[in-house]
Amino acid sequence: MAITLKDVAELAGVSRAAVSRTFTEGASISAKTRGKVEKAATQLGYSPNLLARSLTTRKTQLVGLVSNNFHNPVFLQIFDLFTRIIQEKGLRPLLVNLSDETDPARSVQLLRQYSVEGVIVATSHLPNGFARAFRDAALPVVHTFGRASNAPDVNVVGIDNVSAGRMAAHTLMVRGYRQLGFMGGPEHASTTQDRLAGFTAAASEHGLRTSASFAGAYSFEAGRKEMARLLQSTMVDAYFCADDVLSIGALSAAQEVGVNVPDDLGIIGLNDMEMSGWENISLTTIHQPFEAIIRSSIDLITSSFADPGRRPEVRLFPCHIVERRTLRPLG
Repeated sequence: MAITLKDVAELAGVSRAAVSRTFTEGASISAKTRGKVEKAATQLGYSPNLLARSLTTRKTQLVGLVSNNFHNPVFLQIFDLFTRIIQEKGLRPLLVNLSDETDPARSVQLLRQYSVEGVIVATSHLPNGFARAFRDAALPVVHTFGRASNAPDVNVVGIDNVSAGRMAAHTLMVRGYRQLGFMGGPEHASTTQDRLAGFTAAASEHGLRTSASFAGAYSFEAGRKEMARLLQSTMVDAYFCADDVLSIGALSAAQEVGVNVPDDLGIIGLNDMEMSGWENISLTTIHQPFEAIIRSSIDLITSSFADPGRRPEVRLFPCHIVERRTLRPLG
């Protein structure tokens, strides 16, 4: 049988209210009584029922983590970090899959059914209206990996994707590549648009023209399929694939038709997900600091709990190149 608050109170020789106050953050309780309750709870193996407490306090401590990008393996790392750090803060994560969802109102209704205290939208290719819909419903919200602006509607945390595109172009040019191609994910994604803009601008400043194409999704198969098509028709000596999983698909397509990487074709990705460092892949890529981004996102959510009226802000983190074996070496 489950151990109850009443059992602890009887063993400790205190009231049930005293047991409740012991396990309620910020409640007033003497050190002597707290010690008796904690000793009895340990002896009985008692843990407070957080769901039952939420009915009393009207605080669920739930943070909704929503995304529509479950086919990209990098999100295994992202979700792992999010859930662990949220739990470190004494909160509880609720993971919600918005794949194929097009109506922000339905998403708001879904999250409200669980009485979440805040929402982190972790994707770059849900329409901006999704994050705004949570804000308009008076829910604290952070758009992680969202698009930065000078006057944000909601909190945004991520990287400067235009600068990342410029970094990719510069990295290819200093290695002697001159026929440059860009392969992005879904064309409507803000990350795709901004990385392409930075890439083409940097190449143009050096008198180089670029080609651009778009895979149907941020997935291995989409990257493999698009690169197989490109290799049949386009004369390019290096590609910036604007996501690691696309890059790995592109690498597979090149190997399948006997194109040597990096001697015949250079490939650089973006994210530096764990798989990119595997020995049989060894992808040169741009490191995105996921842990710093996620910790900052959770910091903004918890700050919004304490100060619901705080103005939205943008926090951007720097990237850097991780050298492996899919580009020619420098010099």
